[in-house]
Amino acid sequence: MKIYLWLVLLVVVGCSPSRRISRDLQTNILYTDHFTGVVLYDPDGQKTLIAHNADKPFTPASNTKLFSFYAGLLTLHDSLPAFRYVIRKGVDQADSLIFWGTGNPLALHPDLPDTTLLAFLRKRPEQLFFSPANYSGPRFGAGWAWDDYNDDYSPELASLPLFGNVARFTTAPSYALTPRRFADSVRVAGIGSNVRRNEFTNQFTRPATGKAIRQDVPFRWSPILAAQLLADTLHRSVGVVQMPVPADARLVRGYPTDSLYKRMLHVSDNQFAEQVLFMASAERSPTQLAPLVELRRVADSLHIPANSARWVDGSGLSRYNAFTPNVLIGLLKKIKALVPQERLFTLLPAAGQSGTLRSIRSGNKPYVFAKSGSMTGVYNLSGYLLTQRGKLLYFSIMHNNFTQPVGEMRRRTGDLLMSIHGQF
Repeated sequence: MKIYLWLVLLVVVGCSPSRRISRDLQTNILYTDHFTGVVLYDPDGQKTLIAHNADKPFTPASNTKLFSFYAGLLTLHDSLPAFRYVIRKGVDQADSLIFWGTGNPLALHPDLPDTTLLAFLRKRPEQLFFSPANYSGPRFGAGWAWDDYNDDYSPELASLPLFGNVARFTTAPSYALTPRRFADSVRVAGIGSNVRRNEFTNQFTRPATGKAIRQDVPFRWSPILAAQLLADTLHRSVGVVQMPVPADARLVRGYPTDSLYKRMLHVSDNQFAEQVLFMASAERSPTQLAPLVELRRVADSLHIPANSARWVDGSGLSRYNAFTPNVLIGLLKKIKALVPQERLFTLLPAAGQSGTLRSIRSGNKPYVFAKSGSMTGVYNLSGYLLTQRGKLLYFSIMHNNFTQPVGEMRRRTGDLLMSIHGQF
């Protein structure tokens, strides 16, 4: 009888979902024809259910945004820092109002515009001056591809982004361009489907004919251009000065922080993720924006094991980033400890319903709330899963070095999550 019970127990354990999926990860060509890592964690039991290449570094792509999200959760307030300003009394001339950016990307943004800065400046009687002196860092992140400068996912870093640092071209129902300042810098040439910008100047070429488009093209940001764009909108002069932020500068807040988080995570907005680090720096250091210093501070606070991670930018555009699935599980634990579940599941995309997870199969009721990350040869998904039995599990599924379309890896990931949902 004891032998019979032992054999039954052996069969049950051998056929457990964890064991069965782990075996598939090692033998099924769906997972072995490229580099795959999977970790499934049970927070109630505080145990790892599946661990496949759990401590091997992967290129994370936009899974990196989870780290920027965490940085924001640690530092940003309920409303975003919009700008700083000071008033200086004139003796023989009018008073001056000098303002500095905090890295907030929402001023005049084409999809999520915050009018805080504009409404404030419109009411001021002083002469207006913008100072860029609080940021002297690079316009691109380390390891960004140089030829992405024309693509909408690669706007330049800046202390005061405006219009999302992109020019928006539309051709239907009629041709339009925002901001209008670039109207005289557009040349019509040839037949094609895309707008191209000169690499080093704000000179654009658009096709004479072709399909209807709406295309965002990053522009070359500069302090003078930022002042001109504000002057065009305010219909009054805005000058540029190189003045450090004084101790008596006042901080003005704008939009709710969750509005930025939600867009950043749902549509995987690279600029928002990068500028979160700027704004986190602005909260901690009034005088100088140092996003990379903030990045390193947050990375150090995570106490990540040696050789398990390399974090170099806020968005995941850089291929220098590297994280193990276990590092991402550790991050998911820390995020969950800071954010109530209802709020967290609203901020993250839901499989089958919203954002970058809309195309993943999830039945009538979403059970996956996660952040994806993709680029050529890379597809990852890390987040939270509700099982059919009502358990909450944390997961990180990472695919690197494949030659198939990203959509194929998205489908395989969705099928794996569906299996986990039904069996655990």
